[in-house]
Amino acid sequence: MSRTPEAAEAEEARVRGRRFSFVWLVPVAAAALAAYLFYTTYASRGPLVTVTLDDAGGLTAGQTPVRYKAVQVGTVEGIRLSDDLSKVQADVRMAKQVGGRLTDGARFWVVRPRLAAGSVSGLETIVSGAYIEFDPGDPAARGRRDFTALADPPGVRSDEPGRVFALRAEALGSLGRGSPVFFRDVAVGEVLGFDPPGLDGSVKLRVFVRAPYEGYVREGSRFWNASGVGVAFGPDGLKLELASLRAILAGGVAFDTPPALRDQPPAPEGEVFPLYESRDAADAATSSDRLDFLVYFDGSVRGLSAGSPVELRGLRIGSVTRVQLEYDARAETFRVPVRIAVEPSLISFPAGRPQGEVRDLAERMAARGMRAQLRGGNPLTGQMAVALDAVPDAPPAEVREEGGEIVLPSLDGGGDVVSAVGAIAAKLERFPMEEIGRNLNGVLAAVNGLAGGPELRDAVGALSETLGEARDLVRKADGGVAPLLGQLPAIAGNLDRAIGRANATLSSIERGYGKDSDVNRQAERLLGQATDMARSIRLLADFLGRQPEALIRGRAGGGALAR
Repeated sequence: MSRTPEAAEAEEARVRGRRFSFVWLVPVAAAALAAYLFYTTYASRGPLVTVTLDDAGGLTAGQTPVRYKAVQVGTVEGIRLSDDLSKVQADVRMAKQVGGRLTDGARFWVVRPRLAAGSVSGLETIVSGAYIEFDPGDPAARGRRDFTALADPPGVRSDEPGRVFALRAEALGSLGRGSPVFFRDVAVGEVLGFDPPGLDGSVKLRVFVRAPYEGYVREGSRFWNASGVGVAFGPDGLKLELASLRAILAGGVAFDTPPALRDQPPAPEGEVFPLYESRDAADAATSSDRLDFLVYFDGSVRGLSAGSPVELRGLRIGSVTRVQLEYDARAETFRVPVRIAVEPSLISFPAGRPQGEVRDLAERMAARGMRAQLRGGNPLTGQMAVALDAVPDAPPAEVREEGGEIVLPSLDGGGDVVSAVGAIAAKLERFPMEEIGRNLNGVLAAVNGLAGGPELRDAVGALSETLGEARDLVRKADGGVAPLLGQLPAIAGNLDRAIGRANATLSSIERGYGKDSDVNRQAERLLGQATDMARSIRLLADFLGRQPEALIRGRAGGGALAR
């Protein structure tokens, strides 16, 4: 039996059915891939934080990276102004890897070319452009999403081991952020910053000391300003101290621990230390074991100030801690109390001795003549020092206590050049110059009266007459006048008597005018001539007495002397 065509088609249609098309797999796979990419992107995306900056110079949305140790950990997605238009807010998408470190301790700052404290940083941004640096915070701290960028890079990163200490200074000088910290001329840290000065004028600095050097900072360590060049005048002459080139340009801080304090425990984080102005000031600083004394000085204390040395036999054993002026109402005068501190470690004296034992020692030393004196420490600067030395034949003095302080006896010294000159001027002022001048005027008046008196005029006149007679005699004798021979002895006698009176007058002139005066010299010449004349007359008289025929023969050998 044959099938009809309709039946055959119906059977064929029932066997083939409807088939699935693989083309639909393409959109399904694409949708699945998109969902996966969306999920992975969302799951791997880090948190979005807001960083507030002063300005957006060098930053570009969608391009400026955020880096940590030169590795990109975020990107700036948007930049906008704050609501009050005073700041710039950057929306930064951070990597999920650092999301747990976005806590209270995290910090952001913009890296640009910067020259500070003698160092250059951020030069790579000249080519690559500015970027934001990230310093992660403590993961145990509270999380944050809003941050304020630092104006300057921090000196210490969060993962750098070390400790931060505080220094209290009277003035900063050339110190600033980034100035190095030295230990034995080795850079071991840097200055992080400083707080605004207080009402007392002091400034508080924060310094960081890296490991392992932070363990060298002990309780009792001393910090000083090591900036620039130090010039000092000492017993060995001029002393010049040069720090490193970096310290000269940017300033620096140095520290060390005295040998007696190196057994102390390490200083804790945040310990506050005084910052001394120089190494000498740090070495002269007093410790908690110091012995305090009080000294009163009656004279000038010019050049003495806090920090001036206290010396014993030329060696420094302490420092002056305070100098002030006070009024003594009982004596109605002013006095200068000077407080000094003596370091037991500098004189091998055991520290921690009772006050009574220290006073007993001071009394024994004072009984042996020990006195506190002012001495010149530096003649160029005028700085003074307090010297505790034994004074021979020192007047008796006692050691007493005043307000719990041991008062040492003092003695005026001669170290102050100005005071010494003032004392000499005072002595010269008391010198009786007017009385001496009146007496000198009286002596000169007496000498003038003697020189113009009748005795001197009579002696000089008699001498002149005698010399005239002698000249006439010689002239007549030379002409052969014989009768003059009988008058020669009388003339010689008169001349001797005149010379005697002139000698007495000459002694008076010498006492009045002086041996080297012009009047005395003229009188001496006149008396010399008279003496020679008298001697010639005596010789002539003797010669004519032996040879009287010479009056007839004359001097020319036979020629008549007279007719």
